[in-house]
Amino acid sequence: MTLHVSTQTPLTWTGDCLALGVLDTDLPLDGLLAEMDGQFSGLVQELIDETDFKGKSGTSAIIRLGSGGPVRKLALVGLGAAADLTVDGLRRATAIAARLSKKEKCKILGLSLPLGSLETAIAAQAIAEGITLTLHEDTRFKSEPDPKAFTLERVDLLGLAQQAASVQRGQQIASGVILARELVAAPPNVVTPQVLADTAQAIADDHGLTVEILEQAACAALGMGAFLGVAQASDLPPKFIHLTYRPSSPPRRKLAIVGKGLTFDSGGLNIKAGAGSMIELMKFDMGGAAATLGAAKAIAQLQPDVEVHFISAAAENMISGGAMRPGDILTASNGKTIEVNNTDAEGRLTLADALVFAEKLEVDAIVDLATLTGACIVALGENIAGLWSSSNELATAIQSASTVAGEKFWTMPLEDQYFDGLKSIVADMKNTGPRFGGAITAALFLKQFVKETPWAHLDIAGTVWSEKENGYNNPGATGFGVRTLVQWVLA
Repeated sequence: MTLHVSTQTPLTWTGDCLALGVLDTDLPLDGLLAEMDGQFSGLVQELIDETDFKGKSGTSAIIRLGSGGPVRKLALVGLGAAADLTVDGLRRATAIAARLSKKEKCKILGLSLPLGSLETAIAAQAIAEGITLTLHEDTRFKSEPDPKAFTLERVDLLGLAQQAASVQRGQQIASGVILARELVAAPPNVVTPQVLADTAQAIADDHGLTVEILEQAACAALGMGAFLGVAQASDLPPKFIHLTYRPSSPPRRKLAIVGKGLTFDSGGLNIKAGAGSMIELMKFDMGGAAATLGAAKAIAQLQPDVEVHFISAAAENMISGGAMRPGDILTASNGKTIEVNNTDAEGRLTLADALVFAEKLEVDAIVDLATLTGACIVALGENIAGLWSSSNELATAIQSASTVAGEKFWTMPLEDQYFDGLKSIVADMKNTGPRFGGAITAALFLKQFVKETPWAHLDIAGTVWSEKENGYNNPGATGFGVRTLVQWVLA
C-alpha cells in the first residue's frame, strides 16, 4: 500500500472510493458536504436519508455513484461531536475508511478528514498511523494466500499537502508498532531469546545504533542471579540485550526503556494449568521486549536529540530437572535476596536485574513495561494498562504521551504498606504477595531495584493481545506501548 499526500481536494479528486469524515456540525448538509451533494446530484443527502446517518463516531455509510464518473463510490465516516474530536478519533476513522474501502474492493482510496481544533501535524501523523496499522496483515505462517483477500493499493490523503513530514513520521512510528506486533504474534519456536537478540542487532545494523548482547557467563559475572534463575531450566540460553540510540549532538536527556522478554512462560514448576491459565498464549509474554524493540526501530528513524537505552533480559521460563523451585533463594545483582514462592512470578525476577543494570547507566528516567500480572487484567480489563511511578512528573509525562498515542493507561497506587505481603522470613523479600492487590505488590517488588532514578512501571498484560478487531488493531498482537514510548521520548 502506498500512502500519498495529495494536493487535490475532494471536489477534484478521482479514484475508486472517496471517504469523507463527518462531524455533527456538518449535518444538515453544510460546507464541503453541501458542495459534494451538488456535484453528485443530491446523492450525498440521499445516502444520509436512506441510512439514517447522523455522523456518530464509529458509524459509516457508502453509496455507489455510478460507472464512468470521477469517483466510483462515496463513503461517509462519522466523527461525532466537533468538541469531542480527538487524535485517536481520527485514527479510528481512518481504520473504518480503510476497511470499508477494502470490503467494497476499491483499489484507490481518497480520504478527507476535518481536523477541527487539533494540531495539524499531530493529526496528520495519527492518520498515517491509523491507515498503516489497519492495513497491516501478518500472513507469515499461512501456507496459502487467502483467495478472497483484496489489497488496497493506494491511499490519497486530501488536505494534508503541507504535512508530508508528519505523514512520514506516522509511518515510521507505525513500522515500530508492526515490528512489535510481528514479534508477539510469532510462535515461541520462532521467536526465541536468540531471535530477540538478532532483532536488536538488525536494528543496530540498519540504523547505526550500538548493541551489546550479554551471554549467560557475562550475566553471571554481573551477579544477575534473579534473571539467570528464571532461565536455568530452558535448553535455550538467555540473552541480555542492551541497544543504544545516541543522537549526533549532545543529548538533552538520557532515558532507559526496559521490556520484559519471556519468549515463553510455562509457569515453571508452578505450571500454568487449567481453564483460564492462558498457557497457549504465553508467546506474548515478551510483549514488553517487543514494544521496546519496536520503539527502538521508530526512534532510530525519527532521530530525536535524546539518548535512549533499550534493555531486555530475554529468556524462557521452562520446566526441567534444573528448574528453579518454590523455596529457592535467588540473589539479584544489587545484592537483594529473593525467596521464590511461585515460579510463575518470573517476569519480575528478570526485570529486577534489568532495572539494576539500567540505573547504573545514570539515565534521567527509567520506564519498564511488562505483561506482568493477571491481577492488572482483572482490575483494568483488556483495553487499559496500569501505570505505577515513583515520580508524579514522570507519570504525568507518560499520560500526556499516551493521549497523543491513543493508548490508555490508568495511574495506580504504589501503596508502600502492601509491601508487608512480600516480606520473607528467610530472605529480603518473596517474589509474590497475597492474592489481593497483586498488580500493586508486583510494582512494589520492582521498586526495590531502582534506588534514586525516576521510574515508571507499565503493566500491559491485558493490552498486548486482542481476540477481536478493535479500531486500527486487527485480531491478535496489538503492538501496544510503542506509540506511547515514542511520544514520551520525543516530548
